[in-house]
Amino acid sequence: MPSQTNARVLFNEVPTGYPEPGKTTVCDTSKTIDPDNVPLDGGILVKSLYLSADPFQRGMMRAPEVDSYSPAFTLGESILGYGVGLVVRSEQPDVQAGTHLYGLLPFQSYNIIPSLDHGFRIIDNKHNLSLSYFVGVAGMPGKTAYMAWKEFSHAKKGEVAFVTTGAGPVGSFVIQLAKLAGLKVISSAGSDEKVEYMKSLGADVAFNYKTANTLEILKKEGPIDVYWDNVGGETLDAALETANVGARFIECGMITGYNNGGYPIKNLYNVVTRSITMTGFIVLELESKYSEEFYNTVPELVASGQIKYREHVYEGLESVGEALLAVQQGTNKAKAVIKVAA
Repeated sequence: MPSQTNARVLFNEVPTGYPEPGKTTVCDTSKTIDPDNVPLDGGILVKSLYLSADPFQRGMMRAPEVDSYSPAFTLGESILGYGVGLVVRSEQPDVQAGTHLYGLLPFQSYNIIPSLDHGFRIIDNKHNLSLSYFVGVAGMPGKTAYMAWKEFSHAKKGEVAFVTTGAGPVGSFVIQLAKLAGLKVISSAGSDEKVEYMKSLGADVAFNYKTANTLEILKKEGPIDVYWDNVGGETLDAALETANVGARFIECGMITGYNNGGYPIKNLYNVVTRSITMTGFIVLELESKYSEEFYNTVPELVASGQIKYREHVYEGLESVGEALLAVQQGTNKAKAVIKVAA
């Protein structure tokens, strides 16, 4: 085939607030690639099909001297995120052309990766899911929900769970896991449409935190035994105030502080007085324990309809900036997925 444009999404500027499309990131189309003849040097040529916009990417939009659990994006280079790609050519004996891979990919049309050892997995799509699902419910967000719930919730039938961002890819899965475990579920999100979606997943109490008082609802419907925290801030403070003795707080994310510096927590002493366990985690730490169980269980649950899932698809690499901003502001209607190619 002739040379192709190898479009890239470059990290252009460290943001001071929300990432701005066309400023924080820019889509560059100046590079080309000849897929048939580009040297692989023993590696694998992968064509990007679907890429994922996720909250954690905001933390990588920083100066390199600022320490964190993940590396900073490099100015002038492609940003990174989870993706699904088609193997176009391979010089690795265990990877055949025509197979699909999942892993962390630079956001560009084509990538050459050295081997599967760099965090990639061949997709075994025996349940015929959409390949895009492997950056969502069957990928990192699904793993985050499934693995951390298994590891940290210690859920007991009849308890009360409170799940924030309950319409997102992680929160929506947690709602369903909590219901399968026999818990009463309270869940919050930022629009009335998302409230209806949470109800359709089985949430017993679903509310719009922008129009309802979170603390009042938790006082009425709690006390809370399991808190799944994606937001931090005032919502975390309200959960601390309404926690049951022995509550388990699963600290998955604190997106309310990613773009504005955070919120001072006033009720932290309740961790002591109510014997609360607060556990923060990075999903990669749980992979070795739960990865095979996850892939043997979750795709089948999704294919059978026992676990519901939905996506908000953005078209083309030029839409990446829009998707990243939507995830930070909560304006995406479901899991944010960028469709790069058919």
